[in-house]
Amino acid sequence: MVKIIMITGASRGFGRIWTEAFLKRGDQVIATARSIDSLNDLADVYKDAILPLKLDVNNREDCLRAVEIAKAHFGRIDVLINNAGYGLFGAIEETSELEARSQFETNVFGLLWMTQAVLPVMRAQNNGHIVQLSSLLGVVSSPVVGLYTASKWAVEGLSESLAAEVSQFGIKVTILEPNGFNTDWSGLSSLHASPLTEYDIIKTETYQQFTPSNFGDPKATVPTILKLIDESDPPLRLFLGRVAFAITREVYAQRIETWLTWEKAAIDAHGK
Repeated sequence: MVKIIMITGASRGFGRIWTEAFLKRGDQVIATARSIDSLNDLADVYKDAILPLKLDVNNREDCLRAVEIAKAHFGRIDVLINNAGYGLFGAIEETSELEARSQFETNVFGLLWMTQAVLPVMRAQNNGHIVQLSSLLGVVSSPVVGLYTASKWAVEGLSESLAAEVSQFGIKVTILEPNGFNTDWSGLSSLHASPLTEYDIIKTETYQQFTPSNFGDPKATVPTILKLIDESDPPLRLFLGRVAFAITREVYAQRIETWLTWEKAAIDAHGK
């Protein structure tokens, strides 16, 4: 069955790769981006199967309008992939108010506005699948990307609550948690806070891990994404990449050890 898929941030990275993969196999795609010029080649090849829409997810009215146009054009929306977002690099102390608010405006509120916009459509259909782009950093944290990490932790909490709320309407929710991939996330799509020399050492140690050799091939995610959106009972959470689960298992083992060490003190805090 042909899927009608709406995806944000479709001009580059995962968004561009997945958009092309959907079209190649015969799905119809509403591909949104701040600038849709980079989608012209896909429009030339796939004609009416793709509807490119200029969209700034930070603008709630734009999100509502984009969903309205998409629904009118294709008649339904089977899948929404909230992919738009960017990385902000910088220590917590280095991050300005504007940078912090902008990070949450796109990564959290943009995702929220699109989710809210599509829910009435999917409720009326009594089915749908919302795929939220989180990150391995939505499960574990890292120095130097604290605001990005915080935004993805917000996406995790929001989306888990959402899944419980909308299951009664036949709507599924999946949180994607990729480890590092060779996309523009740490390049053209990222921003950097003004540096303080006091954080040079921790930055050097952290950035040594953010190298292309440690990252996955984004094109290799295609079979998994196609399998995911075809699944009748998709998982709430799905790692992408070979290192995400190994890192998470190690971190959670350390957390459980700490919680057990402090278990009595925690219970005593409850009172009688």
